[in-house]
Amino acid sequence: MHAWRMTSPADRRTVLLYLGAALVWGSSFLFMKVGLEGLAPAQVALGRLLLGAVTLVVVMTVLRRRWPRDRRTWGHLAVIGVLLCVVPFQLFAWAGQHLASGLSSILNATTPLMTSLAVALVLPAERLTRGQGLGLAVGAAGVVVIVGPWTYLDGGGVAAPLPAVLACLGATACYGLGMTYMRRFVTPLRLPAETVAAGQIAVAALVMLALAPAVARGPVTLTWPVVLSMVGLGALGTGMAYVWNTRVVDTWGAQRASTVTYLTPVVGVVLGILVLDERLHWYEPVGGMLVVLGIVVAQRARARTPVATKEPVAAPVPPAAGVGVQAPGAPRP
Repeated sequence: MHAWRMTSPADRRTVLLYLGAALVWGSSFLFMKVGLEGLAPAQVALGRLLLGAVTLVVVMTVLRRRWPRDRRTWGHLAVIGVLLCVVPFQLFAWAGQHLASGLSSILNATTPLMTSLAVALVLPAERLTRGQGLGLAVGAAGVVVIVGPWTYLDGGGVAAPLPAVLACLGATACYGLGMTYMRRFVTPLRLPAETVAAGQIAVAALVMLALAPAVARGPVTLTWPVVLSMVGLGALGTGMAYVWNTRVVDTWGAQRASTVTYLTPVVGVVLGILVLDERLHWYEPVGGMLVVLGIVVAQRARARTPVATKEPVAAPVPPAAGVGVQAPGAPRP
């Protein structure tokens, strides 16, 4: 426990940034749910990306960070922008029409497991150890419990709609692939974290703008709750929280910073219950705890695995609604 003791003003400031990132990313599913009251799913994704891009451009200007200048780097940023932002943001927004925000936040916690699996499949040098395989199996069992398939046995199932659950899992699978791609192609470039975040969000915003005439149609109803939710989702969740989490990783290291993964589903569930009067079935949080247990098992197994060479740590990039998580087997949140 001594490692968590605040011994200096700098460490206390880090704790505040850590808690701020957990609160913002845990609130992202609430923000999406409220945003969907006046916007279509693709409009929610577009809005959060535009607001996030503007916020990060301001951050880049204030910190005087340089933008990449070569096409190769921008190409890599475009790939992770699509995998980490464009596709998953739309999937989570679409699923948010059918799922409680708390349940979406629980499913988002599968991101580290998806990253472990993607790393093992895509990077031949990083095969799963027995412990990591056990962690994935426990996490998969947790997903099955979350879905609650037994509720359909009598023909009157009360579990979450399977297509929406699969959309969330598809989003976290994109995060896993995106973070693995980042580790392979972007981390070696040693770009500042703010540059990686701003670059990928800016490209993702441009891609969504190009797709908007085809996918972001429909009426727009901008009430104050919708507007404020989109500001929270975009400027904070897709913008400032990136910077906060970067500071935490710089101070505490990726492994310790990764524990934000365990807090964001709790925040999401509590806010859904308190603000939206959502009700979760008993098996959903139980399944969520199994997912977290699987993450812990996989992380500990990875920590015990000898590493031949030390790799640079990639810029933290929040998965999904904005949950920055250092995934086991991946270089970051």
